[in-house]
Amino acid sequence: MNDPSQALQAMLQPGGLSGTLFPPNSRYHGIETAKIAAADGRPIVYLRRRFVPPPGQFTIVQEHTVTQGDRLDNLAAKYLGDPEQSWRICDANGATRPEELTKNPGSKVLIALPQGISGPNHA
Repeated sequence: MNDPSQALQAMLQPGGLSGTLFPPNSRYHGIETAKIAAADGRPIVYLRRRFVPPPGQFTIVQEHTVTQGDRLDNLAAKYLGDPEQSWRICDANGATRPEELTKNPGSKVLIALPQGISGPNHA
């Protein structure tokens, strides 16, 4: 369902959507929708909450030292191959304010594998 207007219409129908509204590279991919009834009985469809995993659940593959002018989208493109994956860097670093990750040159930003994918065992 690539047409946003079709997705919106499907979501507003009484049965809602059974699939996902978001592409695989979205932080909301796989998050289900739910419904509640408004005071007038009208159904309100909403996206369920996404719980950000604790940073300790990620496998760190690299550490980037921030330089002047670094941006998360450029770091995501460089290390993850997709600038729209900058949310993965935020998750791995426990960032609630993404702009702070690249604010101070010399600070470290962790680059991690997606949650659930573990790296080689170095035990």
